[in-house]
Amino acid sequence: MAEYGAHITASVVDDQPSIFEVVAQDSLMTAVRPALQHVVKVLAESNPAHYGFFWRWFDEIFTLLDLLLQQHYLTKTSASFSENFYGLKRIVMGDTRKLQRLASAGLPKQQLWKSIMFLVLLPYLKVKLEKLVSSLREEDEYSIHPPSSRWKQFYRAFLAAYPFVNMAWEGWFLVQQLRYILGKAQHHSPLLSLAEVRLGRLTVQDVQALEHKPAKASMMQQPARSVKEKIKSALKKAVGGIALSLSTGLSVGVFFLQFLEWWYSFENQETIKSLTALPTPPPPVHLDYNSDSPLLPKMKTVCPLCRKTRVNDTVLATSGYVFCYSCVFNYVRSHQACPITGYPTEVQHLIKLYSPEN
Repeated sequence: MAEYGAHITASVVDDQPSIFEVVAQDSLMTAVRPALQHVVKVLAESNPAHYGFFWRWFDEIFTLLDLLLQQHYLTKTSASFSENFYGLKRIVMGDTRKLQRLASAGLPKQQLWKSIMFLVLLPYLKVKLEKLVSSLREEDEYSIHPPSSRWKQFYRAFLAAYPFVNMAWEGWFLVQQLRYILGKAQHHSPLLSLAEVRLGRLTVQDVQALEHKPAKASMMQQPARSVKEKIKSALKKAVGGIALSLSTGLSVGVFFLQFLEWWYSFENQETIKSLTALPTPPPPVHLDYNSDSPLLPKMKTVCPLCRKTRVNDTVLATSGYVFCYSCVFNYVRSHQACPITGYPTEVQHLIKLYSPEN
């Protein structure tokens, strides 16, 4: 039995990692994003005025930080952050074992930018596409477009085709992983093939070169001859220090982030609820509609946004205030916040209200 399963962990190439190593490094950055997003969400809910910006622009900020991190590691270690964490490196396709570059030399420019595009840009576009699909589904459920409009027909066709496209995409990766397990491919991911690289383990020479590179750079560094060179040197040191601090912090916190992923996983929600169950809080005190607050109308039937009698009543679950559907939908889609409280919110938090006569 052991002989039959030996080929699963055996490598086609001597330095080729096992399927367990490559899957583990793939899941590392996948665990980092939702953990950081949860932290930002908690901060934004606690203080919307100061931290709401980070919640609204989380995707862009995370992508920028990810770009700096991955560019630093690809340049210095020929690997992404997660690949370097598991002792792997990217090897240019076509390099023989004798002519293979050391990891400390970094990737060539062509493979470097392809790797950055598939590591950073592609996940960002995928997240944005998933959010677009989610918002279109919500809009389709409460659509105000006439049934025969071209726009409605277009996005309904898009929503119908998206699950099949996504299934084909995931199936492509699954087939590639199966081929990698069976020893029929050198890449566990088709994106590595498109980037013209493959994954390999760090050799003894790579580890020695990576350890001696900082010391060698400091010995060879010459004093700056001009103010311009001093400024450049200071900027390089600052960027390098930021990248090093970021990488060190991620290395230390990676296990904590994986613990958070387990803690908030679906399988553990019932256990967590039973352990952290609290008594139901009392309902909020009703606001005095006779107050002089400029945000709230004096009449309960008036929309706080358009200041007219509400049409198509819709409540925002985040704060409990009621608006016209079209008013609050457009506002939340543009600002991702409650018009009254400023709490972060999304379109899916809108709930239509129906009176008994309707």
